[in-house]
Amino acid sequence: MRQNAEPLRQRVATERYRFGKETLDMLAKLKTYTLVGIEALPVEVEVDVSPAQMPSTVLVGLPDQAVRESTHRVARAIINSGFIRPFDRIVINLAPAEQPKQAASLDLPISLGILGASQQLDQESLSEFAVVGELSLQGDTRPAKGALSMAIRAAQDPSLRGILVPAASAAEAAVVEDINVIPIASLTQAVAFFSGQIDIPPAPSNLSQWFTRFSGYDFDYADVHGQEAAKRALTIAAAGMHNLLMLGPPGTGKTMLASRVPTIMPVLSPAESIETTRIYSAIGRLTPGQPLMATRPFRAPHHTISEAGLVGGGNPPAPGEISIAHNGVLFLDELPEFNRRTLEVLRQPLEDGTVTISRALRSTTFPAEFMLVTAMNPCPCGYRSDPRRSCSCNTLQIERYMGRISGPLLDRIDLHIEVAAVPYQDLAQSRAGLDSDQMRIEVENARTRQGERFTDSRTRCNGHMSSREIRSFCRLDDAGRKRLKNAVNELGLSARAHDKVLRVARTIADIEGKDDILAEHVDEAVNYRLLDRQKR
Repeated sequence: MRQNAEPLRQRVATERYRFGKETLDMLAKLKTYTLVGIEALPVEVEVDVSPAQMPSTVLVGLPDQAVRESTHRVARAIINSGFIRPFDRIVINLAPAEQPKQAASLDLPISLGILGASQQLDQESLSEFAVVGELSLQGDTRPAKGALSMAIRAAQDPSLRGILVPAASAAEAAVVEDINVIPIASLTQAVAFFSGQIDIPPAPSNLSQWFTRFSGYDFDYADVHGQEAAKRALTIAAAGMHNLLMLGPPGTGKTMLASRVPTIMPVLSPAESIETTRIYSAIGRLTPGQPLMATRPFRAPHHTISEAGLVGGGNPPAPGEISIAHNGVLFLDELPEFNRRTLEVLRQPLEDGTVTISRALRSTTFPAEFMLVTAMNPCPCGYRSDPRRSCSCNTLQIERYMGRISGPLLDRIDLHIEVAAVPYQDLAQSRAGLDSDQMRIEVENARTRQGERFTDSRTRCNGHMSSREIRSFCRLDDAGRKRLKNAVNELGLSARAHDKVLRVARTIADIEGKDDILAEHVDEAVNYRLLDRQKR
């Protein structure tokens, strides 16, 4: 029987090939996207089906392991969705050939390409839509990482009417209002849509609705008792996007203070929200049911984190904690416990607001514009400045402990403050101190003044002023210059620390609504250089 079946199979394949050459188009093309970092790059999926004695699937175009494995998922998804997997040779080309292709979101376009090339799907409208989505073996779609970035890229292509995305990712992609986002629940539904059997309305944007629903915080500075001086410093830091270090014994509220910093920062603008959401979407960190980041990120990595975990890395490169904290707060608790080499890699991102991960074939740049808040104990045992506990550390131990943090890194931290133990009477009082709303009003007023100041510059906050902008916007009167000169001479401030004092003084003046930096503003800014003062 096998001897008779083989010539018959060959004759059938030959007849199909002849018939296809005469009347059928055996090649299908679709547009899709692959992620590189957080950017979506266009990919053209070409599927060719040709006669063969034995079925085979060839996938070319630098696919990664997840994409190579997709051929098995696609075959079962096609069959389990009620279609026929062609008993032919299938060649799938992912162009451009030199660009590596990643992630499983190519399942759906590959499946549709096979169905189109085998004449089970009308190809007429395939070129009008981009398609992304992972498939289950049953043919259902699964969420796609980076759907927002892909929708943004699709909106830039004038030849596209819309983009098909998994239904679970449609709300996220629909944030982009310039492109029709078609939610697809299964391969069967996608085929019916392209065949004109069903009409699927685009997913609504609901941008304002997501902001209203998800922009609130569950905590407030009103919960913090007895740390009004620290709240003042945090208000200044948030107003000018200044980096801050808190020094104090355990249990004084350093973590509590740091975790509430996002509540006093200005509400995310739509552009900032989309920028932040793209990062979370690319790494699959979006909360289910929340397609948009409407609050500022707060990240607090453990001190055992690696360099790649902090700044990003891997192959392909993925964003690290500093990029996940973009437009928000990065909190490093127990700062001296971090590996010194890990901390040193923060120096360049703190200056530039971006981080570039370089590999042999390509470089990937991630945004990393965050407010750095750090905390540490004054000594290894933690109780050097606590009047209620005795310190067991000697001078050498304290110097070795403080020496774990390099001078260049400390220079990049604008404010150093002491967070002292809170007396019982402050803890017991029922009257709350400053709450987040009051502090945020001061921050927003200062940010408004900064926005007016930097209208012709890429700078947005005082903490990011260049040296030229410092000379232009931080001019001092004679009394202010004298105070700053004395501080530089007495504390031995570096040139970078000198500029930090001027930036902080400018922010203090903005909070108080002053156009000029006064001597008292310089004094307060110098007082926030605690570690410089302790060295003298």
